[in-house]
Amino acid sequence: MDYILIFISAIFVNNIVLSQFLGICPFLGVSKKVETALGMSAAVAFVLTIATIVTFLIQKFVLDAFDLGYLQTITFILVIAALVQMVEIILKKVSPSLYQALGVFLPLITTNCCILGVAILVIQKDYDLLTGVVYAFSTALGFGLALTIFAGLREQMSLVNIPKGMKGTPIALITAGLLAMAFMGFSGVVKI
Repeated sequence: MDYILIFISAIFVNNIVLSQFLGICPFLGVSKKVETALGMSAAVAFVLTIATIVTFLIQKFVLDAFDLGYLQTITFILVIAALVQMVEIILKKVSPSLYQALGVFLPLITTNCCILGVAILVIQKDYDLLTGVVYAFSTALGFGLALTIFAGLREQMSLVNIPKGMKGTPIALITAGLLAMAFMGFSGVVKI
């Protein structure tokens, strides 16, 4: 039952982008097309899940074992950077069109505070490995849901006549704010 609560909470109630405001750069940058949003969501889900497993193991068996907790942030950043390089190489071979569509935002996963934030939150919340993986994957699904909905809204907005002063970033920020307010409606669903 705890896993279901974590799952629902991470996707809807405590959405990493819309509630905790982590991962805003790719949220605003890759959300112009649903196709690229789905690709970025998949890449973030993969990196986030694997990074959580690896950083958890490094934290418990290296950093905590040798009393090196002060190296947590730099170690986690290096692990995430290595994983992003691996995803970039795989995408370049498997899906060159998606690799081109993601462009500069794929390397930005390295500095995506969503991934680093979740890796650190798993340690701070004192989750075990399985609970941490469920939390990380659920958070990635929540990120993907928010990103995909936002991309769909931005695609629809490109079809309507928006006043000149509101085009581009202003209307995107207003839409993101409205989407965050919509997700606030889930706030009483799960107490965690």
